Amino acid sequence: MASSSSKKFDLNAVPNVQPEIRCSSFLSQKGLLMTNDSVMLDDAIAASVAKWIITLQDEKLLTNRTDVEAINDSMALSIQCASSVSNMARRLQVRRNEVQELRTQVLILQRRNRGLQQENKELKKLVDSYANDLGKKYSELEMNTNRLREQQESLLLEV
Repeated sequence: MASSSSKKFDLNAVPNVQPEIRCSSFLSQKGLLMTNDSVMLDDAIAASVAKWIITLQDEKLLTNRTDVEAINDSMALSIQCASSVSNMARRLQVRRNEVQELRTQVLILQRRNRGLQQENKELKKLVDSYANDLGKKYSELEMNTNRLREQQESLLLEV
């Protein structure tokens, strides 16, 4: 619903006013809500303020409007507020999904880690077992080699 008036609502036109604390119970990402803060100009402020509450700055912007313009601007504000809340909800949902996916990945990695630790223990046992067996076989081979040398030497002496 476009206004038939030639005046356009400029969201960037903000009068220079000394800021005052609007309401100490509303906190935005920037701090306390001030009178020069605008839910029309800042999504973070819009998300911090309830759906139908507007700041003094917004009231000043709407005062010089005709009824039709004020209704259209109020509808635009309501749409912006709803859109801002909807966007924030989507962002939170995306973040929630990312966190859930990361938790799932952490659980998978923890399970793999436990499996690898168990496999490492089994491999260490095998390596230790092979080392012990090879040590025994080496000792036997060394004893057999010594015996063969002694027998070879005794044969050479006999010949």
